Amino acid sequence: MDRMLVVVFDTEKKAYEGKKALLQLDGEGSIVVYAYAVVAKDADGNVTLRQSDDPGPLGSLVGTSLGSLIGLLGGPAGLAIGAAVGLVAGSTVDLRNAQVSGDFVDDVSKQLRPNRFAIVAEIQEDWTTPVDTGMEAIGGIVFRRALSDVKDMVDDEDTAAMQADIAQLKAEHAQARTDRKAKLQEKINQLDSRIQARLEKAKEQRQAAEQRAKAKVEILKTKAAALKAKAAQAGDVVTD
Repeated sequence: MDRMLVVVFDTEKKAYEGKKALLQLDGEGSIVVYAYAVVAKDADGNVTLRQSDDPGPLGSLVGTSLGSLIGLLGGPAGLAIGAAVGLVAGSTVDLRNAQVSGDFVDDVSKQLRPNRFAIVAEIQEDWTTPVDTGMEAIGGIVFRRALSDVKDMVDDEDTAAMQADIAQLKAEHAQARTDRKAKLQEKINQLDSRIQARLEKAKEQRQAAEQRAKAKVEILKTKAAALKAKAAQAGDVVTD
């Protein structure tokens, strides 16, 4: 299952120990780390990036959810960080892009207090024990949430309402006096522009989701091949 993982630590040293342990689990094949970042919250509550890495073949596309979550945790500063390291795709950072719920962000924010550090990662794991055991041994507080399906940005009901308004305006336009037609046409054009903008955003979001899915498949293939080669070198019998 693909999940967003956040582990909060009280020192920077422990955060890097946690990162090392997380990547070790990835190397062993216990989990898959798609992308990660080590962040810190200073005394003023600003979130800063300490280290990040995106091992995916398509780079920042895989890290979109990760960058969006950093933006949500860090406010304006976090948004700037996410954009700077290429983790944010597009100009909007919200729960939809992060693929997590508001309560998850709130729970993490309560623990990621000033002068604390965290690993933020997008991972795949079949069971939670390996990560929990490793992180808790270092003193980390673990938060995880399954990534939600990416949904179109179009609100069908709202769009339908705007289309109904356009139909009504067109009916009025057909019967209006000449001096009124221009104003009605302007309103029709405005509503139509809003609908087209929504549809375009939905299209972009679908395309980004498809690209992220393809990138993750490539990561899984690469890691599977690496594990197979490692097992073969160790003299194990590996079958397809």
